[in-house]
Amino acid sequence: MTSINELRKQVTRVVAPDDPDYETARAVWNGMIDRRPAAVVPAANVDDVIAAVNFARDAGLALAVRGGGHSSPGYGTIDDGLVIDLSPMRSVEVDATARTARVGGGATLADLNDATHAHGLAVPGGIVSTTGVGGLTLGGGIGYLTRGFGLSIDSLRSVDVVTADGQLRRASESENADLFWALRGGSGNFGVVTSFEFDLHPVDQVVVGLFFYELEHAGDLLRFFRTWIPEADERYGAFPAFQVAPPLPFLPEDRHGDTLCAAVVHWSGPVEEGDAAMQPFRDLAPRVGEMVGPMPYPWLNSAFDDLFPHGVRSYWKGNYVTELTDEAIEVHLAHGPKAPNASSTMHLYSINGAASRVGATDTAFSYRHATFSTVIVSAWPDASDDAAHIAWVRDYADALTPHSEAGGYVNFMSDDDQGRVTDTYGSNYARLRKVKQAYDPENLFSHNQNITP
Repeated sequence: MTSINELRKQVTRVVAPDDPDYETARAVWNGMIDRRPAAVVPAANVDDVIAAVNFARDAGLALAVRGGGHSSPGYGTIDDGLVIDLSPMRSVEVDATARTARVGGGATLADLNDATHAHGLAVPGGIVSTTGVGGLTLGGGIGYLTRGFGLSIDSLRSVDVVTADGQLRRASESENADLFWALRGGSGNFGVVTSFEFDLHPVDQVVVGLFFYELEHAGDLLRFFRTWIPEADERYGAFPAFQVAPPLPFLPEDRHGDTLCAAVVHWSGPVEEGDAAMQPFRDLAPRVGEMVGPMPYPWLNSAFDDLFPHGVRSYWKGNYVTELTDEAIEVHLAHGPKAPNASSTMHLYSINGAASRVGATDTAFSYRHATFSTVIVSAWPDASDDAAHIAWVRDYADALTPHSEAGGYVNFMSDDDQGRVTDTYGSNYARLRKVKQAYDPENLFSHNQNITP
């Protein structure tokens, strides 16, 4: 193809359909996504990104941008278009004295955690360490440290971003402030972020508690969270879940494969206080099994990795919840125990505390009043099981909709959630459209939960 040959002259590397590594280059995390781009540019540097953006725009090619590739709808690849793959740009530079980190646009949470943990520091990140820093952050960044330190975007100092006109811009509170505002929650709608600058926080060892209970106590667990989390010490991070018991050594062998309810807890205060901090979860109900002990923060941030390997088939839904009502709890009790396998779960992430002290209009992430962010996710290896797993997620999410906010966390949205974009951004949507019009008037960056210019 002549056009692709022209692209080869402008960038470090191009992978086209006739190249031997094309199958690897086009693959994303979600094994259900099987798209065939016209070309993939594994960007080695900012110049590659600029050239690829200009090429796609001028050639009229659809464009996808891939960081970690964890997008559930597979937005990191596209049929017949151009993929900018940022995975070669994974550097992390830590200034331990200033407590800042400069992070490449293709870095994963594991890359970031490894670099910062060496200094006893951390950025509020997500739940699975193979997640890309870029996609996570641009959507807001909900994770273990949210209650104590806010969302990932609340620690973001600046970004370098290539916009649709091919210009590299620095965006911060003092430079291109409107763009910086939009990038903090507005997802990939405004350009290709090639680097992120974060403030770091003192997090080294955390005390982790994993508590498994019989399903008969699931209602007690959810009602406990409803009353406990609004006033809990912000050094706690915790969420309830439904979980088919994996073969963990602290669970009785004869219970492996049974469906249980669980509390995933960590304490980021003094380690010596950690065991006592777990007492409320021991008092809640008898445990089928528990594990409590100090762990390096990166261990916690990778604890679920094995349940969601690269190439697994997956489908997600999510909603924000301000009040966990009795009616919502009944829905959870009806649907959560039907989780089809150990990689299918409901997590009710606590997003109050530090995250709620940022104003709803201070960043594009508008649901600062929400107490929880629900995610219902199913992951499975066999295509013949697609219908059953997708149905479990959809049925569960549909039943929760009347008891949830209109919007949901953009990083938990599937491709069939495009109609929820306006609700997801609420009162910030009109301003986001204005920023989109200013920086991407032709909607080059449209392969996402799209904000139309």
